[in-house]
Amino acid sequence: MKDIPKMMKAMVLTAYNHLELQEVPVPVPQRNEVLCKIKAVAICGSDPQIIRGDRPGEWPQKFPHILGHEWAGEIVALGEGVTEFQIGDRVAGEAHAGCGYCRNCLAGNYTICLNYGKPETGARHFGFNYNGANCEYNAYPTKAVHRIPDGLSYDHAALCDICGVAMHCIDRVGITTAGTVAIFGPGPAGVAAMQIAKGYGAARVIMIGRGDRLQHAKESGADYIVDINKEDPVEAVRKITNGFGVDEVLECSGGAATPVQGMKMLKRGGRMGLVGHYHDPDLKIPNLTDMISNELTIYGSRANPGVSEAVLSMLERKVIDGDTLVTHRFPLEKYQEAMDVFVGRKNHSLKVVINP
Repeated sequence: MKDIPKMMKAMVLTAYNHLELQEVPVPVPQRNEVLCKIKAVAICGSDPQIIRGDRPGEWPQKFPHILGHEWAGEIVALGEGVTEFQIGDRVAGEAHAGCGYCRNCLAGNYTICLNYGKPETGARHFGFNYNGANCEYNAYPTKAVHRIPDGLSYDHAALCDICGVAMHCIDRVGITTAGTVAIFGPGPAGVAAMQIAKGYGAARVIMIGRGDRLQHAKESGADYIVDINKEDPVEAVRKITNGFGVDEVLECSGGAATPVQGMKMLKRGGRMGLVGHYHDPDLKIPNLTDMISNELTIYGSRANPGVSEAVLSMLERKVIDGDTLVTHRFPLEKYQEAMDVFVGRKNHSLKVVINP
């Protein structure tokens, strides 16, 4: 066992909109858990929502709370019963660990665990309703960690969760070989989805958004870009596809108007996946008559069940190019500055990584 201190630094949410760098006890790994030295943790779009208190009483359930769910690190201690990992293994983690025994978990759908919200059952959502990785050490169940390929850095391995979110959505929707895909949102999930879709055989990807992130998406592999500030996205996509529409739409932005726009740009028989977080009270609901008449299919998609090893392989082989996603790095002590850069999209930021 490596030398492990009794106390560690952690960025602690003590109340909504109030973060403090504190010294807290290092967790002790329990049965079937590993203790990890956190090497990299990426800021996610859900983190500022948790800090603000957008879902009070749920994210988090109580204070104090440690955020951070997109992480990578090194195993430094093993809990009782752990045989599949060794001290020194490099691993990346998942945010979700289901209870393991409900009907959904037994079917592999642990991100929609029927005991979600009850951490005492083992259904933990790290960084959301259970302490996460914005600290020097944390303990995780072995079912929530995966070995990092030798050629992949910790910073890029920390992208496993967000890229897995994109992959799970794509796996639910399906990609038409040599087809055309439209993606709303040139942020980290959208850029990852674009690269995964191409890796799955899509011939053309149309990225829809605005600002400098749109140009970054073009430089990162988008075949077409549509600026919503300059043109109607439905008309633009219809024009690109000679009026037929796209095979699939991946909605990664969470915009209030985008589900309706996405449905209108699908070809007849097309499919759309929704992965963005929608908080706008004026969210428009797609016309069900159009959905029925054109045999459209809409999928909801939550998190990243069962895809982490495939994602890590894609990151290692640069099918997903981590260099196009990670733009900024900060130490834990400068977390608030890092969050300001991320939320404000300053200096062309995309994925901002914390190195505790």
